Amino acid sequence: MQHQAMPIITITSDIGEQDYLVGAVKGKLLQIDSTFNLIDISHHLPPFNYPQAAYVCRNAIKHFPKHSFHIILNSLFDTKAEQLLLAYHKEQYIACADNGLITMILEEKPEQIIGLPISKKQKKDALYYAALMGKAIQKICNGVALDKIGNIDIIFAEKNPLKPLLNKEWIEGQIIFIDHFENVIVNITQDVFEKQRKGRPFSIVFTRNEVINALSETYATVEEGEKLALFNAAGYLEIAINKGNAAGLFGLKGYSEIQAQNQYLQNQLFYQTVKIYFG
Repeated sequence: MQHQAMPIITITSDIGEQDYLVGAVKGKLLQIDSTFNLIDISHHLPPFNYPQAAYVCRNAIKHFPKHSFHIILNSLFDTKAEQLLLAYHKEQYIACADNGLITMILEEKPEQIIGLPISKKQKKDALYYAALMGKAIQKICNGVALDKIGNIDIIFAEKNPLKPLLNKEWIEGQIIFIDHFENVIVNITQDVFEKQRKGRPFSIVFTRNEVINALSETYATVEEGEKLALFNAAGYLEIAINKGNAAGLFGLKGYSEIQAQNQYLQNQLFYQTVKIYFG
């Protein structure tokens, strides 16, 4: 496998950018190899929201050149893991915590995966984890095979990707992301929609009684202030308002596994799910 002389390394995290930590992570990586080409994807992922992290990472990673590296510092301390993961899949390298996120991003098991042992003596923080990933990346760039860098044949945490519920007459999807403009992204892809639709008329229903009966090509398809639905650049269903804030206006919220499991918060599901009826 050939790699760039200046390897591309993306960084995605839930750290935020209010303090020094993102800068310190980059500094730590550049200490390991000053030729690393560091690119930010996002540092504003909400902690422990795996569907949103998976959506952002999956749809960014696939656009990078072959053999790019992707460091994901998300929900690092959700579990007491003894290893970090480094996977190679569809000609991309992904390094992340052993917390189940890897299978949610890939929507399948990785082609190759190794475990990078975590030292029991080291202070376990984002800087240590980033350095551990960076040293492994440096070895790969120097021609060391993946199976010589960490442990192979490992057992690792797996989480199923959040998939919509499918029925002959309807699809029920979950809101997985709300963007900067408060447009709402639902985990229903255009492929799944067309396969279930079979050419039939449809109604997109949310917050009990809001209905959209047509798809738009762009936001400007409808009048200013009107709601619309389209499939975004990543191929996912998006609900928006032309020059407005859909999430805020309709009270829509990102899907939460914790709320879904809590009977006292079940009524919130009306504001986290979107249903499409056919016929």
